[in-house]
Amino acid sequence: MDIWNSLLQGFATAGTPINLLWALVGCALGTAVGVLPGIGPATAVAMLLPITAKVDATASMIFFAGIYYGAMYGGSTTSILLNTPGETSSMVTAMEGNKMAKSGRAGAALATAAIGSFFAGTIATVFVTLFAPLVAEYAVKLGPPEYFCLMLLALTTVSAVLGQSTLRGLTALFVGLAAGLIGMDQITGQARYTGGTPELMDGIEIVLVAVGLFAVAEALHAVLFEGKVVETENKMSRITMTKSDWRRSIPAWLRGTAIGAPFGCIPAGGTEIPTFLSYAAEKKLASPEHRAEFGGKGAIEGVAGPEAANNATVTTALIPLLTLGIPVSNTTAVLLGAFQNYGIQPGPQLFSSSAALVWALIASLYIGNVMLLVLNLPLVGLWVKLLKVPKPQLYAGILIFATVGAYGMRQSAFDLFLLYAIGVLGLVMRRFSFPTAPVVVGMILGPLAEAQLRNAMSIGEGSAMVFLQRPMSLTILLVVLAVLVVPRVLKRRQVTQLT
Repeated sequence: MDIWNSLLQGFATAGTPINLLWALVGCALGTAVGVLPGIGPATAVAMLLPITAKVDATASMIFFAGIYYGAMYGGSTTSILLNTPGETSSMVTAMEGNKMAKSGRAGAALATAAIGSFFAGTIATVFVTLFAPLVAEYAVKLGPPEYFCLMLLALTTVSAVLGQSTLRGLTALFVGLAAGLIGMDQITGQARYTGGTPELMDGIEIVLVAVGLFAVAEALHAVLFEGKVVETENKMSRITMTKSDWRRSIPAWLRGTAIGAPFGCIPAGGTEIPTFLSYAAEKKLASPEHRAEFGGKGAIEGVAGPEAANNATVTTALIPLLTLGIPVSNTTAVLLGAFQNYGIQPGPQLFSSSAALVWALIASLYIGNVMLLVLNLPLVGLWVKLLKVPKPQLYAGILIFATVGAYGMRQSAFDLFLLYAIGVLGLVMRRFSFPTAPVVVGMILGPLAEAQLRNAMSIGEGSAMVFLQRPMSLTILLVVLAVLVVPRVLKRRQVTQLT
């Protein structure tokens, strides 16, 4: 009962006109930030941190939260329409969403992304409300062996599911793992594979790689190889979902929420892992006639599931931030800085020392989800008009935004050269049918997995048996083995039956 009384008080605080205005501005700005490639929510919140000197703590945290989850939705818009993810978490959405757009189903893709985001965000917010202390307490018990096994599962799933073959997927994955090794060793502090280039000491920015492989490569491919685009290619027949779309989307939303919600509680790679796992699950569980749409005309499950997983992860990431003071993503790290600017330290005492702020923030998540749905569903038709923009101007705009976003991260001309070099690599990979998404996943998870592996081996005093002695890590390793073996056994059995 105390939870519900606290939540009602939170709604009373978040529902004041000024706080509602801050929430609306945050959601609108977050959506715009998500749409623009290279400018993520962490960058936007970091640039706006100076407002903490002038604005009330509750209002500014509601504003920052609006930017945070608004950006997660906005990234799906350009992913679907232009194959240009504004956020790395929208990479999976681009794979099926863009194919749906090219098949005349951009409206359905945008609608399932918006409704799925609302559904998963609301369920995850209920999860935060009810189980924040309990889930955070369980998540903190996971050690390096469990984290490493989770990352191994993600890497295995990505390489096995994406691309025309496992070999191509693994090749792209190892390119990403190799790129992730560039920079300072996380444990020893030694520089690795920098070639004496000072700009590479801090490693290669993930956003830079994502924008290069997707936005720049997409623009270069359109200019060099697509020629004149047929106007009917992106013709949109309707902006609503059919009964079939609803039947296929609802289970995907549920599965995506179930996959994404637990991942928000642990520092295991942000939204990338659950979105890829959700995509893999939808592809495996799809009926034969719908499975053929994956990679072809575009499967709506491949948009609905990952978008739900994305938003569920983003919302539950607030659990360890609020209850333990542990940020599990770049944006929550910046939000932690915002709390500290007000002299507030998130942790176990936050719910008692700053209860009004915490519950107003949680209440604003419910309000913000409704605002995003109301803001974006009516705008589906407007967003689809992006497809009618002449292609030369459209791709020129993409390159401008990508360039400005890349330069704005570190104000480095070197980053611009690197951006376009990565874009050329993405173009080559696309021409030879190598999936690009595993490169980004390898870069994100490679350094994390390496650090967790070394920590786990230290715990086991150099023995790999530590992974088999802990029930959770052993269970995940068995799942990894199943992912590798079961599809091949089933395929061989089918071939045997046919012969």
